[in-house]
Amino acid sequence: MKIIKTVSQMQELSLSWLKQGKSIGLIPTMGALHSGHFSLIKQSCKENNFSVLSLFVNPTQFGKGEDYKKYPRCLKKDKKLLEGKGIEIIFAPSTKEMYPQGCSTYIEVEKMSGALCGMFRPGHFRGVCTIVGKLFNVIKPTRAYFGQKDYQQFKIIEKMVNDLNFGVKTIMMPIIREKDGLAISSRNAYLSVKEREEAVVLVKALKKAEEMIKLKKKTNVQDMINQIKKIIQTRSKTKIDYIKICHPESLKEVAKIGNEVLVALAVWIGKTRLIDNILIKRKGVKIA
Repeated sequence: MKIIKTVSQMQELSLSWLKQGKSIGLIPTMGALHSGHFSLIKQSCKENNFSVLSLFVNPTQFGKGEDYKKYPRCLKKDKKLLEGKGIEIIFAPSTKEMYPQGCSTYIEVEKMSGALCGMFRPGHFRGVCTIVGKLFNVIKPTRAYFGQKDYQQFKIIEKMVNDLNFGVKTIMMPIIREKDGLAISSRNAYLSVKEREEAVVLVKALKKAEEMIKLKKKTNVQDMINQIKKIIQTRSKTKIDYIKICHPESLKEVAKIGNEVLVALAVWIGKTRLIDNILIKRKGVKIA
């Protein structure tokens, strides 16, 4: 396993692999690796000749007052965790390397980027699409792996790939959860002991949505949202950004429950913003 920090060196290596007819898997991350990342790594190593993990805390996807400066940066620890996992290359460029002076070009997927988290984090998905597009151009992956926890992010990247003909196969992997159901996230480290206990209410709320749809106890969308809200509000340290029931492809809010819906939420636990979601089918339930 080798660490590469320059665009030119990474591009040169990727091109040499492709000329040999080899496939490349990419796992884009901002570091602070956890078992969710390792599930992506495992799948990439299974499906590709070479796997590259990018480690870059991307400044353009953080808004004013967000946690860019305090976001965990632990390259040495992450490198140790990756030993023996099958990763050939860690691509860990500097900010100046990825955004040289004068850089003024960005990628934005309209409409979808304004829904859900986009309502509360303006410019976030423009930053995400820009850095992912740059990583695709640098690493030239055959396949790229993302987690379902960031469902909106995945669908936006999928749209970008199709619209701009990137030629990369994007793969969404299931959410990895703690034993109590909390979706694993690098930001969970911000939670106090008490907040960590309260955060479990998110998955309880999603399970309630699953139950209501599966058992057809509720079919009215607003009634369902109200029920989910009541569950979350039983915990004192919570503040809801949104609870939405959407079409799983367009991310548009639905007026009634169809054959499959996405239930997505973003909730502050103390000073930490957490997101989670569930895909629910009327006939048989698909849940990560």
